[in-house]
Amino acid sequence: MTIEVSAGGGIKWYSFNEGLLIAKKQNKFMLVDFYTDWCGWCKKMDAETYKNSEIVDYITKNFIAVKLNPEKDSAVDFQGKNYPAAQFAQAAGVNGYPATGFFDYNGDFLGTLPGYMDSGKFMNLLKYIVNKEYEKEQK
Repeated sequence: MTIEVSAGGGIKWYSFNEGLLIAKKQNKFMLVDFYTDWCGWCKKMDAETYKNSEIVDYITKNFIAVKLNPEKDSAVDFQGKNYPAAQFAQAAGVNGYPATGFFDYNGDFLGTLPGYMDSGKFMNLLKYIVNKEYEKEQK
């Protein structure tokens, strides 16, 4: 089930379970926005970073976007196991909000970065993931 579609050609957001299936099927990275309803910086990122037209276009082309609220969402199916959303977020390294997690097309966890990011910093991060710079650092 798609949980949100922004008007005017914005980012199409999915639930985690649906997003993971689509990412594998479309051979795209998955971006997970870990957020809460009370988080002011989450709202700022939604209103500014995720509304930036270059960010919207880049995410749409290269990622499946997921929103996950660990305080409200019930469960996440990952690598054959079912996790409470809060436990999954903690295992993904989320210790504050917002946080942005990334998974590759195989569903392998790449990492999570904490905090608000403006459009420029966020675009650099997105390109880092798409260009697989993380693989170069591991060698």
